[in-house]
Amino acid sequence: MLRGGLAGYCCLAKNANIAKVMRDLGFLTEVGEDDPNAQFRSRAYYRAADTIASLPEDVADIYSKNGIKGLLEIPSVGKNIAAKIEEYIKTGKVRALEDMKAKLPVNIDELYGIEGVGPKTIKMLYDKLRVKNLADLERVAKEGKLRAVPGFTEKKEHDMLKRIEFFKRGKSRRIIGEIYPLIKQIEKSLSQLPGVKNAIAAGSVRRMKETIGDIDYLVTASDPEPVMEFFTKMPEVQEVVGKGPAKAFVRLASGIDADLLVVPEESWGSALQYFTGSKEHSVELRKMAISKGLRLNEWGVYRGERKVAGTTEEEVYQALGLQWIPPEMRENSGEIELARQSRVPKLVEYGTLKGDLQVHSENSDGTATIEEMARGAKAFGLDYVAITDHTKSLALAGGLDGQELLQQANKIRELNDRLEGFRVLASAEVNIMKDGSLDIADNVLDKLDLVGAAIHSHFNLPIEAQTERLVRAAKNSSVDILFHPTGRLINKRDGYPVNIERVIDVAKDTDTVLEIDAHYDRLDLRDEHVRMAIKKGVKLVIDSDAHHPIHYAFLTFGVAQARRGWATQQDILNTLPPERLLQALK
Repeated sequence: MLRGGLAGYCCLAKNANIAKVMRDLGFLTEVGEDDPNAQFRSRAYYRAADTIASLPEDVADIYSKNGIKGLLEIPSVGKNIAAKIEEYIKTGKVRALEDMKAKLPVNIDELYGIEGVGPKTIKMLYDKLRVKNLADLERVAKEGKLRAVPGFTEKKEHDMLKRIEFFKRGKSRRIIGEIYPLIKQIEKSLSQLPGVKNAIAAGSVRRMKETIGDIDYLVTASDPEPVMEFFTKMPEVQEVVGKGPAKAFVRLASGIDADLLVVPEESWGSALQYFTGSKEHSVELRKMAISKGLRLNEWGVYRGERKVAGTTEEEVYQALGLQWIPPEMRENSGEIELARQSRVPKLVEYGTLKGDLQVHSENSDGTATIEEMARGAKAFGLDYVAITDHTKSLALAGGLDGQELLQQANKIRELNDRLEGFRVLASAEVNIMKDGSLDIADNVLDKLDLVGAAIHSHFNLPIEAQTERLVRAAKNSSVDILFHPTGRLINKRDGYPVNIERVIDVAKDTDTVLEIDAHYDRLDLRDEHVRMAIKKGVKLVIDSDAHHPIHYAFLTFGVAQARRGWATQQDILNTLPPERLLQALK
């Protein structure tokens, strides 16, 4: 893990349910009430949800220790919200929320997951067309009824069908960051059982894929029976689908399937390789084994009936004449040939990032002060952060104007005088306008330590225009980094159309750095774009896009993305100390 690890982040798995209740209350308050104060109440719920989702401590533990008084000490939690949290902890539901759902019986999770469908739209679709769920929305769009609703046109109707299809494709796979805390909790619990020597989540989790379909646990133990018993009776289990002497299949309460296999210690390496995948990678290894007169399966590497390898992954690969390959690279995309030549790159390691160059404070859309973000980063193990609050044209995020940015930069310099062994860089996430210009003047930006630029609007422009926006920003001598360059949100939107090869070429020509946004619903750049950038010699940074100190843990996913793009430490600039980082920029 990263220098600060994922300590605290695992509490997100428990707090997530309470945060969801708060978001649902905010959503239904916003759409279901005509009271002019409803908007303020809904915002209060949303703020509480964001705070609870980011808390490093379990809300239920806070309540068990200090009751309502403890809940009231949580930022953004007042008496009304504290009472509802208490009710949920005690009963597993909130009566007010149940009453709201009865009045507006829509599937919030389905409909709110569609890009461009907000609370007011859902209310209008229910009032006009009785749309309650995704199937209803798809049906009325296909029947041509959606265009009759105010605000919709025939084109928007067609766009909606595309978004629905995109959403449906992503539903079968979960974003790794949403389920990762739970995965690691179970992995840790299995590893601590008496008699267990090894326990790991294999499959796409071990390869740190952006999304996962299910969870595959692999264990070695002196006695499989107590492991099976524990696994099938975990409180997280909703249903036991199947159970044998050394294998079990369960469905977790979160809706995802999990499998467990207990293997002999002498087969640990071969089983780990087999169940890590990818399927395409493993097929190629089996072909190699056959070509060498060997047989490879999950139990080992065999020459005839004699087992020649299998205890460790390293000896499995060695038996095939290969260098060991990191799990993140195992996609049959050229890594096996590199291993054959002993040329597998030394990938950037978890724990080597020294700074985070996209961090937001409460001065725009963050939830903590600059000092709190700085001290949180230091506690996490970082040496510096760049405060990149949004700029003025992004009013929804409380964007700052030029004067406010300069005032903030002065306050940051004063803060640095008080911080020991840590540095805050004055920066901004400048908005790239429709024509590729920036919403802050260059003479202001040049007074900051570094500048990131990003697209936040006009996503539907044609590819040529969209690409030129990024190209013009990269050519601006004041811009050091292009943030989340493709604008995608995993399982929600595919990003705007952009010629990423041209953007990478211009980045190389202009010494512009490209970002890997580590927030688990972005992971932008994609892994294939990371490889493309590295081949061209473009430098990268990995940033958390943190809006709360707990979000620094997301850097883990950014490092994983870089590793899946075959990045080394030399490719990632924020593995450098701050002075050398600044020297490496434009």
